[in-house]
Amino acid sequence: MKIHEYQAKQLLARHQIPVPAGRMARDVDEALAAAEELGSGPWVVKAQIHAGGRGKGGGVRVTSTMEECEAAIRSILGMQLVTHQTGPEGQEVRTLLIEEGCDIAREIYCGMVIDRAREKPVLMASAEGGMDIEEVAAKRPEAIFFEEIDLDAGLSEEAARSVAQRLDFEGKTADQFVDIVCKLARAFVEEDCSLAEINPMVVTGSGDVIALDAKINFDDNADFRHPEHAQLRDLDEEDPRETRAAEWDLSYVGMEGTIGCMVNGAGLAMATMDIIKLHGGEPANFLDVGGTATAERVTEAFKIILEDPNVKAILVNIFGGIIRCDLIAEGIVQAARETNLQVPLVVRLEGNSVAEGHALLESSGVDVIAAADLADAARKAVAATEGVSR
Repeated sequence: MKIHEYQAKQLLARHQIPVPAGRMARDVDEALAAAEELGSGPWVVKAQIHAGGRGKGGGVRVTSTMEECEAAIRSILGMQLVTHQTGPEGQEVRTLLIEEGCDIAREIYCGMVIDRAREKPVLMASAEGGMDIEEVAAKRPEAIFFEEIDLDAGLSEEAARSVAQRLDFEGKTADQFVDIVCKLARAFVEEDCSLAEINPMVVTGSGDVIALDAKINFDDNADFRHPEHAQLRDLDEEDPRETRAAEWDLSYVGMEGTIGCMVNGAGLAMATMDIIKLHGGEPANFLDVGGTATAERVTEAFKIILEDPNVKAILVNIFGGIIRCDLIAEGIVQAARETNLQVPLVVRLEGNSVAEGHALLESSGVDVIAAADLADAARKAVAATEGVSR
């Protein structure tokens, strides 16, 4: 689960990590009152959406006068902010963070993620703060420093000081950096984060270290330990199809292709998308119906897939292990009838009760393109999208 910058900073502040003074606002009057409460300026007006690159898209403005601040508030609030992470459609800005200005002498990158190769969290730091860390990693990987975080002991002071030294920090600046990253590591583990990023972490003219920006994602698998995280969720920032899918215990992620996918099992779903691309197509989604799908859930899965206007064909790829192919077939027939299916439907079934599943499909009257194997299904799905318009 992603949260907004202002929420991430509130969490950092609870863990005693210094952040600039700021106020959240959802309308112009509230934003202007926040600016007045923060003092005489300068103020930074920041769009709050679940995407990076806001500054490049015009969603972050530094203002020196109240007139400039008001103009920025009115310009950003309600805009359709387009960044490299939103896609071309952008995201409507419904919330602002009004923040006091900061005397920036230096910017660095600091982030924590789960390193699957090391099988533990790691601290990543770079002197090239304020930039996309992916760009730094691609062009200058040697500019990123790593230290492992122990799940029980946290980030050791020795490791934190090693990074501070490599970043050329000295004196109180080094001490503050060590204190912040050790606290961030504890927060990462205690809050069950999948990402905790401060970019930039800045050094002020007086040598103090502050988290000027913050991005935090939580591991959904740990929701049971953190019921308090639910109140931080902003459904306006989520794909409504993904939200609906979760309500039906479906794993759905929207993409930008034309072939809708319905598969059981995450690994098989990933393989299905790969083979679609191998044969020249583009998947429109990841959708895992799981190992205990019912006809009702399959029907709902079809409805969610068809809400995407770019879908020109649907590929169903089911391996019947725990799940029975005849139950999936029953759901396919029900879904095709309820949705008045108008796009080609390619179905590959294999495994438990596969003969019964094929028999149900053949007797249903539903127009189904049967596939012998996954490669055959991908070829037929790609071919079926040619000339289809919606």
